[in-house]
Amino acid sequence: MPLLRFDLIEGRDEKSLQLLLDTAHQAMVEAFGVPKRDRYQIVHQHPENELMIQDTGLGFQRSKDLVIISMTSKTRTESQKKKLYALLAEKLEAECGVSPEDLMVSITENGDADWSFGLGEAQFLNGKL
Repeated sequence: MPLLRFDLIEGRDEKSLQLLLDTAHQAMVEAFGVPKRDRYQIVHQHPENELMIQDTGLGFQRSKDLVIISMTSKTRTESQKKKLYALLAEKLEAECGVSPEDLMVSITENGDADWSFGLGEAQFLNGKL
């Protein structure tokens, strides 16, 4: 159920983009315990000059492989979030060659009434989920 938006610098081929999305989803399944078919991902690709992502003074060296993940999700525990951040960094580096310095994640939380998966219904509220 988490909705993930990926902001990337354009230029990845279809195969590497699919691997990135699959790898991020594997981390979600492991960290948050979501079902495998609970997958909602949107990709936005930008010219390099349209992303200004610095490091908040932490000394990171960002590259053109930058991956920004903005997530909207029901409330998760602090430990789940920490596990997700670590898994994303580990798996994206191992599977996709994305440096942990090139990964930025932001989570926005909401509640059951804030989701409709279709049919004009609030499935978390009507008991279908």
